[in-house]
Amino acid sequence: MNNQQPTWMTVFGLLLAVAAGCSKAPVVPAASSSRPAPVAGKVEVDDAAAAAVPNLADVPFTLRDQTGAEFSSQELEGRVCMGAIFFANCPGPCFRENQVIADILREIDDPDFMVVSLTCDPANDTPEALATYAARFEADPRRWKFLTGDLKLIEQVGQKTFRLPVELGVHSERGVVFDRQGRLRGGYHLLQPDRVELLTKLIREVLADRRTAAESGIVP
Repeated sequence: MNNQQPTWMTVFGLLLAVAAGCSKAPVVPAASSSRPAPVAGKVEVDDAAAAAVPNLADVPFTLRDQTGAEFSSQELEGRVCMGAIFFANCPGPCFRENQVIADILREIDDPDFMVVSLTCDPANDTPEALATYAARFEADPRRWKFLTGDLKLIEQVGQKTFRLPVELGVHSERGVVFDRQGRLRGGYHLLQPDRVELLTKLIREVLADRRTAAESGIVP
């Protein structure tokens, strides 16, 4: 175990410092700190705090991707995942955010790394609309899922698991990273180049951290 890693309470506090990307106030109250959310390496928590660590299994979901196929959160087991919120008609930063994500996927060409982008405007972002949108970024549906479905479910996943503000037409400009066990490991702003560098570093470090997954039995 790496005892130099911050506690989950540190990670959680920093992750709350997010800003809504397209109008309205964030659903999750912002902390006073403006520091980025770190984290490289394993999340170290004691038994009492373990239940507070967000995990992709906390809010299981099945949504539809840009091909019209169903995609379940269970399909992320054993993989490193980055989550983000967007909507195709966003008048603000969404296009730039997704350009950054496309660059990250090209740079980290690893089949164990996947991105899931949840729309906060599912009524308009049908699978057909998402297919057109995804094509603008040359998104490979095997590695980058643009997901749509029930807004209430998307809000629950965003708020409880991603720890990002999300409601109709409202989203964060942050990408969050989950390890092979589905645990939230940290997140960074997608529109700040220095933060994108840290985000990319975090993804690489979590990908390299196979020991935790092997111990859990997820990866042989």
